[in-house]
Amino acid sequence: MPFRAPVSDYQFLFEHVVDLAQVTRTERFAEADNDVTDAILTEAGRMCEDIMAPVQRNGDLHPAVLENGVVRTSPGFADAYQKIAEGGWIGVGADPEFGGMGLPHTITTAVNEMMSAACLSLQLNPLMTQGQIEALEHHASDDIKSVYLPKLISGEWSGTMNLTEPAAGSDVGALRSKAEANDDGSYAVTGQKIFISWGDNDFTDNVCHLVLARLPDGKPGTKGISLFIVPRHIPDDAGNPGVANSLRVVSLEHKMGLHGSPTAVMEFDGAKGWLIGEPHDGMRAMFTMMNNARLGVGCQGIGAAEGAYQYALAYAQDRKQGRTPVGDGTGSIVDHADVRRMLATMKAEIFAARAIALSCAVAIDMSTATDDTEAKARAAYLTPIAKAFGTDTGIAVSEMGVQVHGGMGFIEETGAAQYSRDVRVTAIYEGTNGIQAMDLVARKLMDGGEAAYRLLDEIEENAEIARSTMPELAEPVWEATETLRETTEWLVAQKDLNERFAGAVPFLKGFARVLGAHFHLRAAMGEGMYGPRTKLARFYITRMLPEHVGLLAHAVRGAADLYALSEEDLSV
Repeated sequence: MPFRAPVSDYQFLFEHVVDLAQVTRTERFAEADNDVTDAILTEAGRMCEDIMAPVQRNGDLHPAVLENGVVRTSPGFADAYQKIAEGGWIGVGADPEFGGMGLPHTITTAVNEMMSAACLSLQLNPLMTQGQIEALEHHASDDIKSVYLPKLISGEWSGTMNLTEPAAGSDVGALRSKAEANDDGSYAVTGQKIFISWGDNDFTDNVCHLVLARLPDGKPGTKGISLFIVPRHIPDDAGNPGVANSLRVVSLEHKMGLHGSPTAVMEFDGAKGWLIGEPHDGMRAMFTMMNNARLGVGCQGIGAAEGAYQYALAYAQDRKQGRTPVGDGTGSIVDHADVRRMLATMKAEIFAARAIALSCAVAIDMSTATDDTEAKARAAYLTPIAKAFGTDTGIAVSEMGVQVHGGMGFIEETGAAQYSRDVRVTAIYEGTNGIQAMDLVARKLMDGGEAAYRLLDEIEENAEIARSTMPELAEPVWEATETLRETTEWLVAQKDLNERFAGAVPFLKGFARVLGAHFHLRAAMGEGMYGPRTKLARFYITRMLPEHVGLLAHAVRGAADLYALSEEDLSV
């Protein structure tokens, strides 16, 4: 079935829900007015529909392979990538000085989500490059910027992130890769990295690796790590790819999904690289790339959910099965209550996750444009929620999409299962969702909960306004927010972080539930009282919001009962 980019949803969200206008009123983003935004969304949507969606199945059926040291990508990927690059879609938010569009990150977020819905395997390549562009913009020397940024932004070169090693996954500080100074100002980088998304390809002139490694005088742990850019081919004096560097793809992983995206084991054998940022300060530079990449991964989950939803809806509208229980129905399985429940759940969940992600992006833009401390705190607080809830939504919605298909969902030829397999890793990479939740209840509450309370105040103020016109929707949102406030206060009061960690995941999910209800309520207020968005808001608030009660009850149970179960108790 043909994919349709949800352009109208972004336009509605920008105008009525997340207030993109506050971003475009700033001097930094004043040129991104409604006309520019609409044009960008429309063109990006067309590219996703016409260029990316048609190669979605190719990536699954014909995975990338390693042949004689060269990664051969899936049929159609090279042509589709060139169209992405030629359209400027890699550099939507990049610095115009080096060829980027310089648009708000909110617009980049919407474009990336559409691309993820169309073909997640291919979209992962530009996402990695965008992260590298951002890291170089903030931390690289002027010489490095002048050589690498124009090529990365144009799509002539692509970028990767090399953190993980066999013995250093989430514990990055345990890495063993090392770097030693050369006589010419460069460094010799040696080590092995695993799980490198798009570690190589056959359609860009160069692949540039950002690699974490330790200098000889680097301290143990994360504080002794430095960041280096290590290209596949060393740029010559003219800035063009020259001799091959001493690095290679050892192998490609055989994965559950994302078959079209080559995930490489990379080996660096004294490869020439250049320091990014200050010595021993690599984690700070890398986190510049990772923080927005976490929002990007959340949007990958939302995009996969959108693709799965459209696939399931089309099947349900076409599938005739059983006697219709409604007199004026379609005759398809959409008439059946449980199928209608699943489709409504999918649509409502996607809207909530999308609104949270775009709200996070708006906060990032306001932080960039104004350097406002409250905007920075809001962006930081929303990032782990956007990442975890967005990817959890992708997993749940794509799994539900298989269920809507019934037995045919279990048959690979229908394509429904691909969404479920492809999106599963998004809850794992760029920091597992458990780590996102731990970050939320620890680092993000170090301010005593101020950023969280400001969000809760905003939700309650909005609910108060809505009480006069739609009290049946506003009241449950206000009450849920009070419960969430009490839970947040309990967490802030816990000095033992393990007490917080024990309920971190349900707390994040409960917070996302309430945020989702808030944004659905705003949508209803923006539309009026009887439209389709108001009906969807009523479904979410009356049927899905109540889940927050159980989640938040779990969040305040503490750690004692978890550790009452010994290893022996858990054994089989």
